[in-house]
Order: sequence, then structure tokens, then C-alpha cells
Amino acid sequence: MGVKGQHGKSPDLDTPSPPTTSGERAGVRGQRINQSQRPRNANERRTEKAKRRDSTKRLPLTQPSPPSQATGERASSAASSAIAPRLLHWYAKHGRSNLPWQHPRSAYRVWLSEVMLQQTQVATVIPYFLRFVEKLPDLATLAASPLDNVFALWSGLGYYSRARNLQRTAQLCVEQHDGGLPRDFDELAALPGIGRSTAGAILAQAHGLRFPILDGNVKRVLARWRGIEGWPGTSAVNSKLWIIAESQTPRRRVVDYTQAIMDLGATVCVRSRPRCGDCPLAGDCVALARGLTAKLPERKPSRKVPTRSTIMLVLRDTQGRLLIERRPPTGVWAGLWSLPESADRTSAQREAVRYGGINGTSALADLPSFVHGFSHYRLEVTPIVLHVAADRRIADDPGRRWVHPEQAAALGLPAPVRKLIASLAEASE
Repeated sequence: MGVKGQHGKSPDLDTPSPPTTSGERAGVRGQRINQSQRPRNANERRTEKAKRRDSTKRLPLTQPSPPSQATGERASSAASSAIAPRLLHWYAKHGRSNLPWQHPRSAYRVWLSEVMLQQTQVATVIPYFLRFVEKLPDLATLAASPLDNVFALWSGLGYYSRARNLQRTAQLCVEQHDGGLPRDFDELAALPGIGRSTAGAILAQAHGLRFPILDGNVKRVLARWRGIEGWPGTSAVNSKLWIIAESQTPRRRVVDYTQAIMDLGATVCVRSRPRCGDCPLAGDCVALARGLTAKLPERKPSRKVPTRSTIMLVLRDTQGRLLIERRPPTGVWAGLWSLPESADRTSAQREAVRYGGINGTSALADLPSFVHGFSHYRLEVTPIVLHVAADRRIADDPGRRWVHPEQAAALGLPAPVRKLIASLAEASE
């Protein structure tokens, strides 16, 4: 992470040991002596009590931390974090303190920003966040909003299950938690789309409670600082990182620390070409000392990404409207509105006959193909345009409708479909 501030001695290369729990401390104080070891006279009893008092004095005297998120163990009893002072000093000068979800800071706004920031950079999220909170400023309005409206505000961020989980969580909070996000960790983490790290981020940033986080940026910082090898997606590596995250989360200024370590990963300890010379952790960074910053954290084992093909039917009626249909409730783009799809030209022709009121000999006009990338495959899309007569039966089908291109913007559409429809609207002007 850089040589600035680096000391002569080698950094400690061992992963921090699991923290001593308050139960273990109590166990030392209250351990029993079996009959064969019991002192036989008063002098021996006094000596044994003195030994136990001395043993107890050597134990950590700090209060136990709040329960750990995943295992129920207590967090580190260390009196201080090795990295928090340096991070907080760095954050005071270089951290991001004017993000829109920080002013005002509420559990709802923190939660919304955390979900949006999954797999998405801050610069991309900011305009989406501002539009979202303008239309849906609190849990109650989100819970009551039509899902199509939620999808429309989310369109372009991808991973649409996040939007669906947002609304479902809002509804559960209204039904079961008096209209607010619960402050109990287990209840919060059990809500749809809120896992261990997101729950910790909400409680830490909105309420100042001592809960660690472990998003992608934090994983990268900690994996490099402690030299943790292996892909963080494995349970073994993930467990090591959680232990470190818990041990380093301070008891005070949790809000600033949480933002600081995320900011460090997002702006300094970045994946490619990290700015190690500007890093406050450079002095004892294992990855830097060993020349492993380009390797750590290790990437997910690569596999060949397959390519799939589909035909999107752009059926336009005499009024210039487009036929769209709602996708199935599971799978890619689940529940969103999209253009009808077919596997090949023959089935596309049948769909046109079925919903377009045309005969089977009408010509299909191809538009330029494009490729859309998903996390697990690439989709090659060939749009085909056909001018048809609107089928009146569509009005009775809740899963299909005719819409003008400019009206489609108010619906939840996948980003590539939205872009395609927008290009059609521009071409017709």
C-alpha cells in the first residue's frame, strides 16, 4: 500500500487470533478444582486463592463488545484498534463527508445507499439515490408504492432483485417493526436483501453502534493489510476477514471509522494501481512488504462466460405504440417490463402473428444487434421491427400492454431495453 511511514521491522504476518470472550474470562475466575487437586489445609487454600487472583489480574479488563453478527460470539475485547487512529486521522483530511445520504443521516437513507452501492460505484449511485428519495422519501412511501414505480426509479442500476427486496423489506417494517428499520441486529439482518455487512453498516452509521462491516472495499483493505491469501468468496477466507474486521472496529467514532475504511478502499486501496504512497496503513501492510498488492485479494477463479442469443420483437402498431410484456417472477429481469423475446426468427414470426394481428408472410426488419453483459453470461440481442395492427385482446391481458415509447420511461424496464426504446423514440421524431 506504499512506503510512506514504513518502519524497519517486518510487519506481523499472522492473522489476529479469535478474541477472548467474556465467558472465557469468567471461566478462569470461576474454574473448579477437582477433588484430587483441592488444598488439604488452610495455608494451601490461601496460596491457591492468591494464585487465582494473580491469574485474574493478568486478564483483559475491558468490557465485552456487542454480539458478533454471524456466530453469536462476542467481538474483540482489545482495548484499541491498530488501524482506527490512522484511518480516522486520514479521514479527517481526505474522507468523503458530503455524500447525499450523510445529510441528513437516517437509517432509511443509509440502508438505501448501502443497497445501491452493492456492485456499483458512488458516482453512479448519487443521481439514482437523489431521484429515489425525492419520490420515495421514507419507508412508508416505499412500502405503498407500486412495484413498477420502484423498478422505474431503479432502472439502470442492474441487479433488480435489490429493488424488489427494498420494497419487501419496507413492507415488512411497516407490518412488523412499527414502520422503521429495527435496531436489533438479528431482526435487521433477517430482512430481505440485508445481510451481515449491510446490517452492520446501518447500525454503525445510522446509530453509532459498534458493528463491523465487510463490503468489497473493506475486504480489499484488510486482505492486503494482513496479507490474507485466497479468494474472499470462500468461507475460510471470509471468516478470517470477519475476525480482523471485528478486532479493528473501535468503540468510539464508529460512524467515522466505518466511512473511513470504505473510503480508503474506494479511493486509495483500489483494485488496480493502488496509491500506496498515500495510504495510512502502508507502514505495516503485509501485501506491500511482500510485493503482493497486485495479487491480493485474490480474484474469483475464472471460468469461461458463455454467450446466449435472443431476438427481441419490436412490434409497433398504427399509433406508434410498442407491445411490451412483463417478464416471469423469477430469472433474469424478473418482474420487469420488456419487449417480447423469441429464440429464433421462426418463433418470432409466430409471436408476431399471435399478438400483432398479421399474416405469417410479413417481413421482419432487423435492427443492429448488441451485447449485454451479465455476471454469469453475455446476451447477444437482435431487435426485429414489425409494423402491425394492435390486437384488442391485449387490453384484457395484465401481462402485456401497448405503450408509447415516451411512456415506457415511467415503467420498470431493463437498461438495454430502455435504451433501445429511447432510440426508437428519437428516430421517429
